[in-house]
Amino acid sequence: MHKSHLIAKSIRIALIGGVTAATFAAPVVVAAETGIAEVERITVTGSAIKRTDLEGALPITVISRADIDRSGVTNTAELVQQLPSMQGFTTSSDSVGGDGGGTQTASIHNLGEEYTLVLINGRRLAPADSGSSIDVSSIPISAIERVEVLTDGASALYGSDAIAGVVNFIMKENFQGFSVNARYDKPEEDGGSGYDVGFTTGFGDIDTDGFNVMLSYSHNDREQLKATDRDYASSGIIPFNNNDRDLYFFNGSPNAIPANARVRYDTGVVDPVTGDNVINSRTFNPYAAENVNCAVNNSAIGEECFFDYTTTIEIVPESVRDSVFLSGQVELTDDLRLFADASVSKFKMTTRIAPYPTGYFNLPSQGSSLVNNYVVPYLTAPERAAYDTGDLDVQARWRALPAGNRTTEWDTLSTQLVAGLEGGFGDFEYSGALTYSSNDSDENYPSGWLLREPFVEAVSAGNINVFVPNSEFDDASQAALESTIFSGNWESTKVEVTGVDFRGSMPVFSMSGGDAYIAAGFDYRQTQYTSTLSEAQQNAAILFLSAGSPYDLERDNYGVFTEISLPIIDDLEVTGSLRYDGISGVDDNLFGEKLSGDLNDTTYKISARYQATESLLLRASYGTGFKAPSMLQIGQSRAEFGVTGGKYSCPFPSSDPLAQYCLTGASQYSIFREGDADLKPETSTQYTVGFMFAPSSDFSFGLDYWNVEMEDVVTRLTESQIFADPVLYRDLFTTKTNLATNEEELAIIQAAVNVGKTSNSGIDWTTVLINDLGWGELYTNFSGTYMIESDRSVPGSPDEMTNSMGRFGDDNGVTFRVIAKISATLTHDDFAHTVTANYKSGYQDQFQSADDCAVTKVDAFGDCVDVQLNVPSYTKIDYQSKYFVIDNMSITFGINNLFDVEPSLSLRTGGAGHQVGFDPRYADAYGRTYYLQGDYTF
Repeated sequence: MHKSHLIAKSIRIALIGGVTAATFAAPVVVAAETGIAEVERITVTGSAIKRTDLEGALPITVISRADIDRSGVTNTAELVQQLPSMQGFTTSSDSVGGDGGGTQTASIHNLGEEYTLVLINGRRLAPADSGSSIDVSSIPISAIERVEVLTDGASALYGSDAIAGVVNFIMKENFQGFSVNARYDKPEEDGGSGYDVGFTTGFGDIDTDGFNVMLSYSHNDREQLKATDRDYASSGIIPFNNNDRDLYFFNGSPNAIPANARVRYDTGVVDPVTGDNVINSRTFNPYAAENVNCAVNNSAIGEECFFDYTTTIEIVPESVRDSVFLSGQVELTDDLRLFADASVSKFKMTTRIAPYPTGYFNLPSQGSSLVNNYVVPYLTAPERAAYDTGDLDVQARWRALPAGNRTTEWDTLSTQLVAGLEGGFGDFEYSGALTYSSNDSDENYPSGWLLREPFVEAVSAGNINVFVPNSEFDDASQAALESTIFSGNWESTKVEVTGVDFRGSMPVFSMSGGDAYIAAGFDYRQTQYTSTLSEAQQNAAILFLSAGSPYDLERDNYGVFTEISLPIIDDLEVTGSLRYDGISGVDDNLFGEKLSGDLNDTTYKISARYQATESLLLRASYGTGFKAPSMLQIGQSRAEFGVTGGKYSCPFPSSDPLAQYCLTGASQYSIFREGDADLKPETSTQYTVGFMFAPSSDFSFGLDYWNVEMEDVVTRLTESQIFADPVLYRDLFTTKTNLATNEEELAIIQAAVNVGKTSNSGIDWTTVLINDLGWGELYTNFSGTYMIESDRSVPGSPDEMTNSMGRFGDDNGVTFRVIAKISATLTHDDFAHTVTANYKSGYQDQFQSADDCAVTKVDAFGDCVDVQLNVPSYTKIDYQSKYFVIDNMSITFGINNLFDVEPSLSLRTGGAGHQVGFDPRYADAYGRTYYLQGDYTF
């Protein structure tokens, strides 16, 4: 039994008050005191040894149920993403044209979502991909009792994927009665409203009746937030002032409406360098040529018109979620308990991006009324001569605005089933379970996507007039266009994980500080990733979308571990753990072959906690970790992966053979992805050093320094990295056939590679202060993360390091130097009032060069300039008041973003979705939002 310390007392009091961060630097303590009965031994995240308290050597954040209710969030993703230790995760906005894929994730210390292990009741879930990224939004928030976030590596206990740490969702159990809740959210401005309803019911008390059954259901519905619903996001043409210059930032597209035309002909002159005939090419906009100016929502760049696609997209997509959590427990004997859990979540996210950009398609050079009416009148004399002889090639690229937005529905069904036994005999306590988990996702295209052959046939025949504004689009053109729109499934993926685990612990001998405990266990899981292509995808039926590859990949993981806790003296405890993991090679079940060899590794961890004084706890840990490459990183054949988020000028000089495949102007280019069967596993070494100081039961302060070094990091180069250095990454450029013109166009390859190493370090802190005001109590918590280092190797140059610390880097993201949160809760009578401030430090924005011509002068549009903005720090303040009408009924009113702080101007052109003028990952897009919630338990 541990003796009582002020740390234990202060944390316990803070927990009673519901203050989250009291448990951050020194995990929750439930120590035995005189007159207080001992509590049962429990398992804490990061350890396999059951203990009577949560106070240990590892930094753990505990988010209590009270904290969840007070947070103002509507789903699990929002809950974990607001923690100061979280950076680099996927948000819902990433799915609007980005690579979010309808998921939302967690990422500790900006190491990456693939290094953050997510568990439910200590057990794994099926990932949202072929690796380890978990869609945390699939976990029902209404069924969560608390969340334990271990911000230290845990590979020595949990195996691969836990290099950054662990997020463990502890679900409600042994609940009796019936609880119902309802909530409505309404932003002050248009768009983004939502509502939540749910209930939890249970009967039986496991302690007195020997059983308990609990059922929790929740429904969450959120409407989309359109770019046009917010002034700061409504246009890709943004006027601003920088260094006393009046400028425009413009992120438009040459796929315009009315369409741009391109004419080309062979001059018959031989290029002395290449030996090829010189091709004369010119691009112009027929509508602008006739009307002097471009049409509405278009801007002129040279002779072309660029479409302001931002006017058509979303900031945050529409979503609907239904979740059910069912749990049961039965006491078979005094020392044996049977438990079972079932979690099912059905989630639909609907994203809408700009109407279809057609790219170039051919128009008949003779006999076409469209060409005769809209192109021929504006030809130069040499071009007209080539047209008259039938030697002029005529093409157009258009924005299919009359077809509506390209809409994608991500329908995801997440399931987890767990059944097991836990108990003990003598001093030996154990737990084991069978687990089945699956993540089944359909990618559907309900509208806005163009069928290649019908569209090319209709537009080439002149049945669709692409040279008029949307307001002048005639009924015949509309009918012809609608017959070319695809609707249906595009691809379905399913990830299934089947596993078994067992662990046990017991005292083995006595030491000066108490009993030494040892734990041991094993786990085994089989993971299968399947991807099924629709008939439309197999036939490459949609314009510019190539057929992908179906997959049926599988591999096995097993691990054995042991952990020992040694109370060296009364106030010093040392814990060591050792684990061996074996991971089979990836099996391709479609072709009956093994794609890679087996992997194995041994990891370890040593940690210590020392109670230096009654009020000062010191702790430290050191360990190793590893992560196996995902199955697609190993086995993915070259497959199309959309287009670049940004627009790029041709990176090659005209004399380079690849230059002939470049598109005109700054354009988006196709992306391919592929794996590498020879990838090595990633490895890490890491350590933490920290303390917890609690001089009284009303005040505590904790601080932890952490350091993570990784080697053989697996990554895919970003588009900006590839285009920024076409010499170093020349092998990542290829071509793609434009099936509308049968011409080759430049494309890039984002291949999985081992790039080198990363160095990451920082400081996490928390302070808790409790003030007794006589008429009420004030609980204040201040926590945060200060990033010291976040360096990574430059791909292709492993000895050269780069980073995104305090700036928008070539990884298309920002590492914030400081993220902090302060929360104060005042309780009095039947009220509880909470004010929370969330802070992110400022950063240097993405540099915009005159060469890329994203920024021009207002008084000389087309005169391009260099611009480097600094995005200021961001603070969002939320307010909530809760009134307890009666003991079991409460009404909550809240205002998120109390002062209606808008996202700051950012000129980024990549990194997230298609939103322009700000970064939706780093600021609240809704603005001031009101919510009202009612809870009733009976």
